[in-house]
Amino acid sequence: MQVRAPRQDAGARNGVPPAGRPLRGGPILDRLFGWAAKAAAFFTLAMLLAILGSLVVGAWPAISKYGLGFLTSSVWDPVTEEFGGLVMIYGTVVTSAIALLIAVPVSFGIALFLTELSPAWLKRPLGTAIELLAAVPSIVYGMWGLLVFGPILATYVQQPLQKLFSGVPYLGALVSGPPVGIGVLAAGIILAIMIIPFIASVMRDVFDVTPPMLKESAYALGSTTWEVMFKVVLPYTKSGVVGGIMLGLGRALGETMAVTFVIGNFNQLDSISFFAAANSITSALANEFAEASTGLHQAALIYLGLVLFFITFVVLALSKILLAQLKKGEGRKS
Repeated sequence: MQVRAPRQDAGARNGVPPAGRPLRGGPILDRLFGWAAKAAAFFTLAMLLAILGSLVVGAWPAISKYGLGFLTSSVWDPVTEEFGGLVMIYGTVVTSAIALLIAVPVSFGIALFLTELSPAWLKRPLGTAIELLAAVPSIVYGMWGLLVFGPILATYVQQPLQKLFSGVPYLGALVSGPPVGIGVLAAGIILAIMIIPFIASVMRDVFDVTPPMLKESAYALGSTTWEVMFKVVLPYTKSGVVGGIMLGLGRALGETMAVTFVIGNFNQLDSISFFAAANSITSALANEFAEASTGLHQAALIYLGLVLFFITFVVLALSKILLAQLKKGEGRKS
C-alpha cells in the first residue's frame, strides 16, 4: 500500500502562502512603516517650525524697534542703525516677476515642442540639453551675466530704448539710468534662464501623462494643436503645471549668487527704471551678513530672511487657492 504525500498548493511551492493565510510579520512591518512615515512627516513639520522660530528670535530686536514699518522704509544705513527692507523686497519681487513673465511662456513652448511637434530623433537629446542647464552653477550664470550678457543688454537694448523713448513721459523713466548692463531687468532675465529648465521639465513630464485617447479624440474632432493643448492637455495637467511654475518661482525667490552679480547691490530706491541698480533680500544677506555686527544690523538682516520666508509661504498659499478655484470652476462647468 502506497502512502501519498500531502498535495501542495501551487502558491506554497512557489513560496507564496495560500489565500487566507496572513504573511508572517506583515502587520508588524506595516505598523513600523506607518510609524516611520509619520515620524518623517512630523520631523519635517518640526524643522519648519524650528526655522521659523529661530528667525523670529533672531529678528526680534528689529521687529520690536521697527515693527511693520520695516516693510515700507527704504532707508538702509548701518552707520546710524536705521534699517528698512523696502528696497530689498522690491528687488526680490520685481526680479522674480520678470523671471516668471519670461520663463513661463518659453517653458510652455519648449514642453509643447518636445511632446507634440518634435521629431523622435530630436526629442531625447534636446530634452537632455535643456535639463543640463539646471546643472550649471548659479555663480557661472552670475559671471556670464556680468561679463557677457550685461554689456550686450546695455549696448543693444538699453541705449536704443533710451533714444527711442527720450522725452516720453513714464516710458522714458522706465528705461533711464546709466547704460552699464546691470540692474533689475538683467537680474530678472538671468533668473528666467535659470528657472526655465525646471519649469520646462515639469511641464513636459505632466504633458506626457495626458491620456493619448483624449488628445486623439480632440484631433479627430478637427482641433488644432493649439486647441488640444489649451482645451485638453492644460485642463488635465493644471496641477502639475502650477506646481512646476511654483517650483521655478521658489528658485527665483531664493537665488543668491547670480542675482548678487547682476542686480547692482544698491540700497536706495531712486528710480523705477528696469535698468536701475537695486538689491534683493538674498543678495543683501550674502553681502552683509558675514560683516554685520551683532545687534540691530544682524537682526535687520534676519528680519529680511523672515520676510522672504513669508513671501514664499504666501506664494504657495495663493497657488493652492488658485488650484482650488480651478477645481470649483470645473464642477460648475460640468
